[in-house]
Parts: sequence; structure tokens; C-alpha cells
Amino acid sequence: MAILTRRGFLLGSAAALAAAGAGVFWVTRKTPVPVGFDLTEEELAQARAFLAAHPAIDSHAHPGRTFVRGAENLSAQLWLYAQLGSFEEETVADMREGGLAASAFASVSDFQTLDLTSTGLGAVREFEPGEAFASHKRQLANLKALGEEGLVSIIDKPEDIAATRSAGKVGAILTAEGGDFLEGKAERVAPAYADGLRSITLVHYKTNELGDIMTAEPHHNGLTDAGADVVREMNRTGMIVDLSHASEATAFGALEVSARPVVASHTHIHSDAVSSPRFVSHDLAKAVASAGGVVGAWPAGIGISDLAGFVDRTLELIDAVGVDHVCLGTDMDANYQPVLETYRKLPHFVGGLFQRGLHEEEVAKITGGNFMRVFEAAQNLSHT
Repeated sequence: MAILTRRGFLLGSAAALAAAGAGVFWVTRKTPVPVGFDLTEEELAQARAFLAAHPAIDSHAHPGRTFVRGAENLSAQLWLYAQLGSFEEETVADMREGGLAASAFASVSDFQTLDLTSTGLGAVREFEPGEAFASHKRQLANLKALGEEGLVSIIDKPEDIAATRSAGKVGAILTAEGGDFLEGKAERVAPAYADGLRSITLVHYKTNELGDIMTAEPHHNGLTDAGADVVREMNRTGMIVDLSHASEATAFGALEVSARPVVASHTHIHSDAVSSPRFVSHDLAKAVASAGGVVGAWPAGIGISDLAGFVDRTLELIDAVGVDHVCLGTDMDANYQPVLETYRKLPHFVGGLFQRGLHEEEVAKITGGNFMRVFEAAQNLSHT
């Protein structure tokens, strides 16, 4: 009788999830991906020097997958996934090596309700009473503990990023992917902000009280009244509104309500060459930009297979919305077949942008400056 080691169990779990088809969404961890272009030593040194001089900020990520810690009431397949564990120290080391100044550290508000279906990741049940809020509090406490343990510095306001860099630390901007924990109650926004949360993605893979998701049939036909109240309260408290995963009607509704610029932190635009339920229309991307917001260049392996493809994708976004409205949104450590699979390759991404003719000022906007502007606007510091 064979003895099943923990390593063997974890590898078998990953294989079982991958065999489920949509399981590749969250199984692959830093599988090496081709760069697709060459950089000279001089070009790579230039990229590293650039990152030392300009703060690079990731608008959406799950560094080390903290959201799996202590998760309960999971589907069988997501339970297997959770057994793969978290690895925050490894990812923070990658951040340091790659020159990333700060990143969103996102919880996953609807994690307990998800499963792998024939069409991808999706919600398969409702929350039990109080379950969503309890999950949010657990996940946020786990994220804050990373700061209390000294692994990262928690970012409360934009100027904290410069101070964190000066101290030689990596910054963590605490965010929630999905507003499920609000349960449609705008009065929960301010306490969440006081607890350290700086952005909420209104919806994720579960249609909630705020609006519809982009990967399922509409239920509300757009942003709900409760969703509008939440957006207004996020504006009032200084929290960034994230439209990723929202249906077009929900996203346009939020844009109509919001008095501050918003982000669509990790997506791309539909084209004749490639499309996806997770992409947005040119009209929506332009509307986000027209309101002063930013669209996050997303290195998911949808229609691309190497880092060169991600450079192309970033340039496509620039062509669509302008260089002032593109940021970095890697979805690190929970992305779908990522072509930027480790922050250690961030200098290669920067070098690729330089090779394609972008100037230092333009690259600085994409890698951090544009997101910083929206962060400042959300907190009433400038650019209202």
C-alpha cells in the first residue's frame, strides 16, 4: 500500500483540479512562461534603474493567496485548491527582486460559494446568514497580519508608498474582490475603510446585492439602488471603486453615480482577434478613461502565450484609452494562465515597453503614476 505524502497529495490535488477543465484558473503557480523577446544586459539594467527611480504599483493581485487561509464550507474542488496553501513570503521576495513598490493584496469575498463549472469559475450556492461578513473579517485580519508580522507595510494613503520605499519595504494596499460582505448595506463601507480596506471590486463571480457580473446572465439589469448607495459611500469615505467583473450595465451605472475616477483593475478590450467574457467593450474602457479612471493591463493567457503578448496587449490598451489611463493589474497568484507569472519578470516587461518606443515618462504612468493619481483622487488629495 503506497503512503501518500503531503507533497504527493498536493500535486495530486492540482492535477485533479486541472483535469476539471476550468481548474487552470487558480492551479498554476509560477509555471515558467516564455518572454518572447530578447533584452541586452544594458536594456535590462536600464529597466531595473527605472524601477528603482519610479514606484511600480500593481492595482490588483492576490500575493501568496492569503485568501485561502482558514476558509471553510468550500466545495470539494476548491477545498483541494485551498490545501495547496499560501506562500506570501515567496511572492514578497519576488516583489523585492522585481522592483515592485506596492501591490493590492486582495481578499476574495465570494470564495466560499465558488466551484469549477463547465464554463469556468462560478458561484454555485448562496451564503449562509452572516457567512460573507465573517469571511471578510477573517480574510482582512489575515492580510493585516502580514503587516503586523513585518513582511509588508500596510498602505493607508498614497504618500505611504514613498515612505515604505524609503524604508526598504514592500507596500500592501488592502482590497476586496467582491462586495458580497456588504450585503447591500452602504453603512458597512466606512467601518471597512477604518479597518484598512482601500478598494472594493463591486462584484466578482457571484451576482450580489450591488449588481450583475459579466460572466453570467443579468439578474438586476445593472447597478442596483443599493449598489449606487455603496458607490456614493465609497466616494465619501475615500475608497477606490473597482469595476472589474461587473456587467457593462452595472459598470456604466457605477460610472454615472461615481463622483471620483474609478478603476477596471484587471481586464482587456474585445477585438476582432480575441474576445472573452472577462473583457470589456471599447465604449466602457473609454468611459472609464473619460471619467479620469484607469484600466488595468491584465496578463491573462487569453489569446497570448508569452510576455511579448502582454506588451502588445498593453500597447493596445494605450491605443484605445490613452497612456494616461492604463495601469498594471496582474491578478498575481490567482490569474488564468498568466504570461507574467512572477514579479521577477517586471524588469523584462518594462524593458519590452522601452523596446517598443515608449518614453520613460509614459512607462512611469503605466507602472504606477496613473494608479497613484486615482488613489489620490479617491482620497480627495488632488485631481477631484
